[in-house]
Amino acid sequence: MNETEIIETVRQAILVTIQVGAPVMLVGLVVGVSVALLQALTQIQEVTLVFVPKILAIFFALFLFLPMMATLLMDFMMVLADKIVAGGM
Repeated sequence: MNETEIIETVRQAILVTIQVGAPVMLVGLVVGVSVALLQALTQIQEVTLVFVPKILAIFFALFLFLPMMATLLMDFMMVLADKIVAGGM
């Protein structure tokens, strides 16, 4: 395996990591900012108020996006397994 193939494999791994993590992270970000905005508008400064909606939203996002995440990871693993079988690694 030469340097180009290694760099391409690492690039694909980073891309898969971003694709798997981004949906849940974005949901957490949107919910966190929304609750913070609501707290700022209503002047409720309870620190723990943001955790329950964020946890529920992240669990729902995981439930919703888990099939897509599993498919992405399985496809990437198939590519890696094919490279290993072909002697590319």
